[in-house]
Order: sequence, then structure tokens, then C-alpha cells
Amino acid sequence: MTSKDQIQQDLKEAMKSGDTRRREALRLLMAAFKQVEVDKRIELSADDVLGILMVEAKKRRESVDEMTRAGRTDLADQEQYELTLIEAYLPQQLSRDKVEEMVRAAILEVGATTPKDMGKIMQVLMPRLKGQADGKLVNTIVRELLV
Repeated sequence: MTSKDQIQQDLKEAMKSGDTRRREALRLLMAAFKQVEVDKRIELSADDVLGILMVEAKKRRESVDEMTRAGRTDLADQEQYELTLIEAYLPQQLSRDKVEEMVRAAILEVGATTPKDMGKIMQVLMPRLKGQADGKLVNTIVRELLV
């Protein structure tokens, strides 16, 4: 069962149980899937669904930060709830240590020595880490190791 199918099934369960908060969050995800399907006129693959989930999670992370800074804890709590829900459908995230280990291997593979080589490293790493690590974390670790 794909993530999209699982979300659809969970939406039905939320509707039957009367869990409005979960239902609305899942509807937002289904709407995001439908929007891409309509815009691109395609049937979403598992990779497409994963990509959309990652984008939606990133939006929620940024929203939580902004709303917390603005003092809107009520809205930040809702966004955090949606982020937690989305993350349940994403693959298990790698630990910082594991990501750092993979970055070190990529640096050796590419032969990078200066921060100017960051693009080469990211080009090699991101396909390997897709869905398993946040790009911001990977970027930070690469910067730390190339200094």
C-alpha cells in the first residue's frame, strides 16, 4: 500500500470516528496530491507522493518557527500537529551521526576540500538521502565539515 493509499484510508477512518482535527489535516494532504495530479496531468508515483510529503513537512516546520516567533502558540500547535501527522507517513529519518557519516563518505568520493565543492557533494548526497534527512541538516553538516 502506498503512502497516498494509506492517507486515503486514514482519512476515511478519521471521518467515521469523528476526529475532525485529523480529518482536516489529512484532507489538506489529499488536496496537495490532487493539485499536483491536476496541474501536471499525471498519476502520482510513490516518489512523487514522497516529494509532496517532504514539501508539506518543510512548510509546516517553517510555519511553526514563524508562528512561535510571532507569539501565536495556538496556530503553532496546529501546524506542529500537522507536521507530526505528515512525518508519520515519511520514511524513518536518519540520525545526525549517520548523516554525518554519509557526508564524510561523499566528501571522500568527490574529493572535496573547500566550501566551493559543496555543490558537488550535495549533488551526490541528496539522491541518496531523499526522504531520510532534511536538506537543511545535510547542508549544515557539509558546511561544518568543509570549513
